[in-house]
Amino acid sequence: MVDVDSALRASAYSGKKRPKGQADKAEDKKSRKIEPFDPVEAFEKEKADAFSMWLVIILGLSIGLLMRYVFMPTLTQPEKILWVLPLSLVVILPTLHRAVIPNKWSDRYDKGNWFRASFLYVFTWLAISFLLVNPPLADIAPPTLAGGIDIAETEGVVDTTWNGGTYTIKLDQNTVDVTLGMAIRDNVDAEVATVVVSHWYHGAMVDELANDTASNLVDDRAAFDSVEAWERVSKSGNSLVATHDLDIGLAWDLGTMGPGEHQIKIRLSEVGDPWEENVWERTYTIVIVQVATS
Repeated sequence: MVDVDSALRASAYSGKKRPKGQADKAEDKKSRKIEPFDPVEAFEKEKADAFSMWLVIILGLSIGLLMRYVFMPTLTQPEKILWVLPLSLVVILPTLHRAVIPNKWSDRYDKGNWFRASFLYVFTWLAISFLLVNPPLADIAPPTLAGGIDIAETEGVVDTTWNGGTYTIKLDQNTVDVTLGMAIRDNVDAEVATVVVSHWYHGAMVDELANDTASNLVDDRAAFDSVEAWERVSKSGNSLVATHDLDIGLAWDLGTMGPGEHQIKIRLSEVGDPWEENVWERTYTIVIVQVATS
């Protein structure tokens, strides 16, 4: 038997509102309820993802081959279309999936699939492109200077600075004997690079210093090796214009020079692939100034 007092208390507790925290916990448990696993559906989703992966990889490889062997031979130098066109094709991925893959699997794709497919396509295209435009399959990089220009240490030079293609020489006397140095570098073989170097002053060419392949500039290479010290050197004392053993150093005697601005025009070229010629051109300025001495 239950007395009246106990019945009233039981009724009061059973109708009491749950605390907010307990209600949230109950809802959280419901939300974390594991959905029933459907092996057939999971298998079909895995198949759909596999079809998407291979479709995107094939697309990236095809675009890379198309740009390398169809578009690049029609150009003479790098153009924006070589990367703008492949990247813009990302927008067609959803349409391509629906056109190629049957609805049975393409209907399962969501935003996550398009995100992953976009990254996979871009990285596949980049990988095949880097492979096809670099040695030994191709060469689109022209020869360049290894580290700008420099002059041999000589009497009368107080200081030198190299900044943005301008080489400044400060003198404590009226004139100075200048020996110009530079080094040729290439990703394949710098020996076959054609080197054209000229010295200009007030818009007129003073002298053509070189016009031949690097392998034939024997005297200029010997002149570089004969220089005991250069103005621009590292902490270890090595020249900054030729920092690698394969760099081909060249040097010329410019004679006696006084204050003023001189231009050194440089053109380096080689036979390229797929382009007929890889060319690198620069004009450097040599500024000679006389500083006051105490």
